[in-house]
Amino acid sequence: MTLARALALHGVRCMLVERNPTTTRHPKMDITNGRSMELFRRLGLADKLRAVAVPEANNFDVSWITSLARDAGGRELHRFRYPSVVEKRAEILARNDGTQSREPAMRVSQVMIEPVLRDAIVGHPLIDARWGVGLEDFEQDADGVTVTLRVTESGATEQVRCDFLAGCDGGSSRVRAKLDIALEGRAAVAQRYMIHFRSDARDLLQAFGVAWHYQTGKGTLIAQDDKDAWTLQTRPPPGVDLASVDPNALLDVWAGRSFEREILVANPWVTHLLLAERYGAGRVFLAGDSAHQYIPTGGYGMNTGIGDAVDLGWKLAATVKGYAGPELLASYEKERRPVGLRNRLASERHTGVRIKIAELYENERDPDALGRAIAALGNAENESWGIEFGYRYDGVESDPVSYQPTTAPGARLPSTFLRDGSALYDHLGSWFTLLRFGDADPSPLIDSAPVPLETVIVDDAQLAPIYGAKLVLVRPDTHVAWRGNACDDGDAIWSRVLG
Repeated sequence: MTLARALALHGVRCMLVERNPTTTRHPKMDITNGRSMELFRRLGLADKLRAVAVPEANNFDVSWITSLARDAGGRELHRFRYPSVVEKRAEILARNDGTQSREPAMRVSQVMIEPVLRDAIVGHPLIDARWGVGLEDFEQDADGVTVTLRVTESGATEQVRCDFLAGCDGGSSRVRAKLDIALEGRAAVAQRYMIHFRSDARDLLQAFGVAWHYQTGKGTLIAQDDKDAWTLQTRPPPGVDLASVDPNALLDVWAGRSFEREILVANPWVTHLLLAERYGAGRVFLAGDSAHQYIPTGGYGMNTGIGDAVDLGWKLAATVKGYAGPELLASYEKERRPVGLRNRLASERHTGVRIKIAELYENERDPDALGRAIAALGNAENESWGIEFGYRYDGVESDPVSYQPTTAPGARLPSTFLRDGSALYDHLGSWFTLLRFGDADPSPLIDSAPVPLETVIVDDAQLAPIYGAKLVLVRPDTHVAWRGNACDDGDAIWSRVLG
């Protein structure tokens, strides 16, 4: 849906098919990170998404506990405190040095996100969105792709001819299988059990105050809305037949006592650490879970997929419209697969920390010592700003935890606010944008531009050092394409930038 939205905003017709009859009813992904929110803002969706999210005044705290049952001796061991959206916005404004994101992160379940995305594409004149229609098969040739579709309910089939095909079809991707692209990494890393439920028992479920996650060595309780929707991700008892697991018993044991609730969904699932060996072939591409599957530590699954969709979207659009050369679409894999690998490794590192904490729960009997040990291990899975904002497309590996602003080509453009209080990001054009600092002559780039180009003059001596050059060319996905203090050959720059 994000890819369809990106294509349509760049004036490209597309068809979306989804074999399920509607958006997901299955709770997954409970944070949209700041980088994804920047991209959603570019797609005109940030405010609509925040309207269905957790209230903006609520925190993002992660709390490690012995049990929620305070009356039975349960206690909070350590709380990692993180600002609310309201507090983060104030911090972003106060620190106008390029180190901050344009948008704070957002706590929201994918169950809530998907209907907003659906409403943004259904009825759009450039998008033919079909639910209850699955991809059956496809064949590609030098000029396009012939796709066979099947209506899920009736079994009726139809063939569609398209220029390109994007397989955003999940971990069991039929598109990936058809292309015979293997997955590398580790499958079936761990067995987990998910229980999604409704309950008003906030006296227990918020025993130590509002928190995004309450965690023990045996699982994590996710507050989906800080009101009555919750999800417990836990480990099933070893050696137990998964079909016979009693979710009510699991909930009672984890919480420390029984409480009133309505279980909505409960099922076992398996975690993976996998990456596709290639991100496509010919005119067919992979994006999202079809290209990478992670353990949810760090929330990198859907968020990495959003980055895939935006990168692929503008490159497909530029190619369809005749702006691009033959190498632009090839750069999709060159740029996004290293990010996919980096994020897979980060998810694995975060999981390693959780394993160490689980061992501490087993072996450390002093709660105070356990709390200190957890604090010392830290919470990088929710503090890896370099992973979220510092990924680059020039092959340079930045620090995964800290983010340092740079306009090196391939890096994300640093976000700042101008003298009038407006955000520089909000002045960027939908295609390319040329930022001009100082007296450099932009005319060679402007006169030779083969794509729509906006020019933004930034007349602020305090901001100029952050951007490091008098001319900065920005791509539609807000990554830097080129920078310099002068431009003698605009044609050569555009040729490189557009493949």
